[in-house]
Amino acid sequence: MSKKTSSRPDGLAYSTNKDFFNDCPKEEATETLPKEKQRLKVTLDAKQRAGKIVTLIDGFQGTEDDMEALGKQLKTKCGAGGSIKDGYIIIQGDYKVKVLTWLKEWGYVLAK
Repeated sequence: MSKKTSSRPDGLAYSTNKDFFNDCPKEEATETLPKEKQRLKVTLDAKQRAGKIVTLIDGFQGTEDDMEALGKQLKTKCGAGGSIKDGYIIIQGDYKVKVLTWLKEWGYVLAK
């Protein structure tokens, strides 16, 4: 399945004006903060998930690729599925204690 990407944030797909796409401001790539400056929050959630519990990691500041890499590491360590949506890393299941332990070992700062 391919990802849908829009060349413009307003969703315009076609224009006969050749210079029309040049007026759109470029999005700046956000740099990933070092592990020591990240303020991650780990919580459990079951809302709108048919009673299934998931572990949510919130507060990651950086590029989408780096967040996906961290999510993949955590999913592999937990042996569970998950995804990255709306700025959250979602791990299927109750892995809060394990995730907190691994994030501390890897040098991340956890929010209270």
